[in-house]
Amino acid sequence: MGKLRVVLVSSEVAPFAKTGGLADVAGSLPLALESLGCEISVFLPYYRQVKDKDFGIKAVKKNMAVKSGNSDISFSLYVCKIKKVGFYFIEKDEYFDREFLYGTAKGDYPDNAVRFSFFTRAVLESIVALGLNPDVIHCNDWQSALVPFYMRHRLQDFGSINNARILFTIHNMAYQGLFPKEIMPHIDIGDEFFTPETLEFYEKLSFMKSGIIYSDAVSTVSKGYAKEILTKEYGCGLDGMLAVRRDDLYGIVNGVNYSNWSPAADKFIKVNYDNKNLSGKIKCKKDLMSQLKIKSSADAPLLGVVSRLAEQKGIDIIVHSVPEIIKMGCSLVVLGLGDEKYHKLLIGLSKKYPKNIAVKIGFDNPLAHKIEAGCDMFLMPSRYEPCGLNQLYSLKYGTIPVVRATGGLDDTIIDYYSDRTNGNGFKFMRADTGDFLDGLKRAVSVYKNKKKWQQLILKAMKCDFSWENSAKEYIKLYKIMKSKNRRVS
Repeated sequence: MGKLRVVLVSSEVAPFAKTGGLADVAGSLPLALESLGCEISVFLPYYRQVKDKDFGIKAVKKNMAVKSGNSDISFSLYVCKIKKVGFYFIEKDEYFDREFLYGTAKGDYPDNAVRFSFFTRAVLESIVALGLNPDVIHCNDWQSALVPFYMRHRLQDFGSINNARILFTIHNMAYQGLFPKEIMPHIDIGDEFFTPETLEFYEKLSFMKSGIIYSDAVSTVSKGYAKEILTKEYGCGLDGMLAVRRDDLYGIVNGVNYSNWSPAADKFIKVNYDNKNLSGKIKCKKDLMSQLKIKSSADAPLLGVVSRLAEQKGIDIIVHSVPEIIKMGCSLVVLGLGDEKYHKLLIGLSKKYPKNIAVKIGFDNPLAHKIEAGCDMFLMPSRYEPCGLNQLYSLKYGTIPVVRATGGLDDTIIDYYSDRTNGNGFKFMRADTGDFLDGLKRAVSVYKNKKKWQQLILKAMKCDFSWENSAKEYIKLYKIMKSKNRRVS
């Protein structure tokens, strides 16, 4: 049997374009798959933020076209090779030459349905034009969820890849790609597909339903989240449809690219360190405090947050907890981008407590690394968290996670008070200020015992969530999909 041929489709891929954890997954998983013997190609839009950096991207084909009704929409295809993985970029400046990927702090771009339906069709055209002949097309989140629909119902256009199996990975159920029905004729979807059994969702068109209905298998990014989305609380209205596909639903926890996220080799931090010599960690803490003008004692707990600033992430819980956090003698560093109201609230708190709170609105990769290395604890009070990556990064940096017991956070963090032998962090149950502060107080209590805290740090740093383990699980799933008949919808 020859190499397994995989095409991965994602709206963002690190290091090229990123708003969140999806980019880290889509950038790291392909390299891990390639190292295990897969032939892999990755497709993403050619955004402005990609063009603004020097990645050595070269043109592959120009003047390609996607059919849309009776007209053609032109685009060009570019490529960048990392190791043996081809990262392909769909260029259409009308859609992708914008400051942000999906919208501004004030809301999504109004033409996102057109932008990403075009992207998915351009990807399929490109796969055919390049002769990739994949065994599996691996789609991610709503932005690429129309791939299986177009393959199933527009096979006159993409017949040469008819045998490919399709995996649809849900990274976050809450972002479903919902649009007005009126957009359907503009993206080549007929009215017959606007039914509860197909793509209609509470009188709107749902891109995510396409991924769930028409793919050969559906996965999500932790075993815990795969179970949670079958419930009303976490299924976001699609729990019934997911229950129908229960036998084809898998949970595979995300991995970490330790070549990028390890204090032993991190190029962004002040001093490298590892679990054999922790002396560099306090130097990283002092460097971070100096950069962000935190004036508290270096002996006091420094708490870190790197997050999308949204209610899902429990940012409101952190905001409401700040007075108690300050009373506990802690300082807080926040890096992120999200809802404008949280931008204002956090900046206001940094002005109220300038010696103890530092806030940076935006995406800053070097600062994210410095926060992981320089903080003592990392806060993730998420209302739900499909997988979470920052708690995994934090473990490697000896920055102890304080998390809500949900989804991937519950899968990967073992509460120290529940299991002193294997505990690697602190968990609390309810997404509210009281439970969060109780969890944080327990963490601070252990922090004050330097011997126990160092033992906890060393235990955390030994945890292994490498992408190789996760990639093997994906390969196993790809092979299961290949062994079954293609889904007919």
